[in-house]
Amino acid sequence: MDKFVIAITRTCGSGATSIGKILAKNLGVEIYDRNILRLASDDSGISEELFARADEDQKQSLLFRASQKVYTGGLIPPEKEDFTSNNNLFNYQAKVLRELADESNYVVIGRAADYVLRDKPGLVRVYIYASREKCIEKEMNRQKIDWKTADKFITKTDKYRRDYYRYFTGQEWENMQNYDLCINTTQMTYEQAAKAIQDFAENMLTDK
Repeated sequence: MDKFVIAITRTCGSGATSIGKILAKNLGVEIYDRNILRLASDDSGISEELFARADEDQKQSLLFRASQKVYTGGLIPPEKEDFTSNNNLFNYQAKVLRELADESNYVVIGRAADYVLRDKPGLVRVYIYASREKCIEKEMNRQKIDWKTADKFITKTDKYRRDYYRYFTGQEWENMQNYDLCINTTQMTYEQAAKAIQDFAENMLTDK
């Protein structure tokens, strides 16, 4: 493959972050997830702590119950009061992802990257999910929690991701038509899933 970005959207407990790390290692490229906050901080001059706090606050707030703010690529200038608003922090993350796509190949987890980068050449949009039982077991093992707590955590996390995606893209997170490849990891190892994504991406981009 020449130019590519693999944007992974995922349900909680599906193993997507682990799969993304394996995929990035196999391809010899960087992977971006929460570490994009540091890059956005460097680009904007806004402290990384503020980005991280906004990232967490969004999960607890009523932000997504308001009218949606679909990402259009604009940035709020420093002299404006809402320069450090959640919407502008998202805009800076998107700006960094778009600039990185012009310069390098990479794998990105979440961040509505499939929408932010929709006009970029070599974009491969992947949706990773698994059965509810598999996701619960994964979170029980990862967090050392019981079944009921894991079930509630997954419900809350997936609701946040669903609302976040709708708020910034105007689209439905679970609409399979938004993606080039959808993978159910219930019966797959992470290595198998990473290999499947790599094979698909290579075939997809070679055909183009």
